[in-house]
Formats: sequence, structure tokens, C-alpha cells
Amino acid sequence: MKLTCLQLQLLFSLTTFLSWKTIDNNWIVEKHASYNLYYTFIDNKNKDDYNRLVEKGMSDVRSFFGSSFNKTFNVFIHPNRHSLDSSWQKDWKMPDFKSECWMVASGVSTKLDVISPEVWDKEACEHIYTNFIKTQQLITHELVHVYHGQINISPDFSNMEGIDWFVEGLATYASGQCDSERITEIKIAISNKNIPKTLDSFWTGNLKYGLSGSVVMYIDHKYGRAHLKKLLPFNKKSEILSSLNTSEDVLLKGWIEFMVNRKS
Repeated sequence: MKLTCLQLQLLFSLTTFLSWKTIDNNWIVEKHASYNLYYTFIDNKNKDDYNRLVEKGMSDVRSFFGSSFNKTFNVFIHPNRHSLDSSWQKDWKMPDFKSECWMVASGVSTKLDVISPEVWDKEACEHIYTNFIKTQQLITHELVHVYHGQINISPDFSNMEGIDWFVEGLATYASGQCDSERITEIKIAISNKNIPKTLDSFWTGNLKYGLSGSVVMYIDHKYGRAHLKKLLPFNKKSEILSSLNTSEDVLLKGWIEFMVNRKS
């Protein structure tokens, strides 16, 4: 039987509809074993690359912690910053929120939101998609947040007391972002006596990733990976310090010594 052009178009449309489940006429969802990928038609050509980023990140997270994610989560590939901002405005109940140009992704227990890396060059600053190592580390960073959120008493990290440094430091360290460049910057800051006096101030300023990541690195080195994992359910600084059986001053003194003696 010979099909007309119109029949072929209808058949193609039906096949497409059956292959892609659309959500709210905008999102297409692709189900995987441990996550669901949501994307728009414009990213159909990129989705395989993005799946590889997510799957590599999940593998790295499992390798670091020695265990898998507790439950399935969603990954939203936003076609532009407006889409990302709209999602964050709704999730954070901040209707007037506008993201800074360096903000391209976020992760909580139930989902990872990210601007399509393909458009980072025009939609963001400080991030270049073709720097594939850093792109992978960024996705892995947010997946650490997803893993952490699935264990933490506050799944979206909204109920935290004095542990921004731990939440972000863990993701920085576990994703490989606490690299030699950042370690060198921290060693110089320590030498120049240009570091915060308290953990509460570590997640501030230009060195916040290196400061926070290196403290978690120190905890991992001194107490071991198993004990580091025991800290993941806590949402208060006092709980973390109690579990480590230390004080903030002692922890910071140990961290400084560790960093001074560490090779970059």
C-alpha cells in the first residue's frame, strides 16, 4: 500500500506522540531506571549527551559514597534562563526572583534543574559547555545535592542551621571541584591570614568553594568516609560537631594544619 504525504505525516506524528510522552504541552519525559529526564523539543538533539552527563555524575556519586540514590528523581533541562527562573520562583515561593548569570543549576532530593548546557555561552557567565571536565563536575556537584537531600532531614535544604559550608563543601569535594587550583588559593589565603574566623562565614566571598570544599576534605581525611556519610542526615552545625566529638575552634585549627601541609 502506497501512503500519501499526508498519511506519512500523520503516521510520523503518531509515532512521535507514542515515543515521547509530553507534559503540559511543553516538556517531553524520557524515563530511565533511576531518574526521569524532562526536556523540550529544542533539546532533542542534545538529550543523549545530557543523559551521559547525568549517568556519569550518578556513577561518580555512587562511587564516592559507596551506595546508590534512595529514590527516583527528575532532571529538568531548561531551554533558557527564563524557564529556570520560573521554576525556581515557584519552588522557592519567590515570584520576583531573578537568578545571577553564573547560576545554571540546582539540586534537591527530588530533582535537578539545569539550563541546557548547549546554551550556556549565551545564557550564562563563568560556564563553558565545551570545557567538558568542569561541565561534568558541575552536574556531579548538583547530583551530590540530590543524593544528600534524599538522606537529609531537610530534603530541599531549606531548614539548615549553620551548615551551608557543609552542604556546598560536600558537593564541591565529592564532585572533584576542590582541585589543585582551589587548594593553592586556600593555602595562599591561610598564609596571608585572609580566611574567615568561623565556619558560618566559609560559604561567602570568592573563595567559598575552596574554603568549604577543603574543610569537608579535611573531615574525610581525618575521620574517614564512613563517618563523613554519617553526617549527611544532620541539619545543624552543632550536630555535626557533636558527631565529630570536636569544637569549631579545634576543627578549624586541624583544617589549617592539614591545608598548610597538603601538596597542591
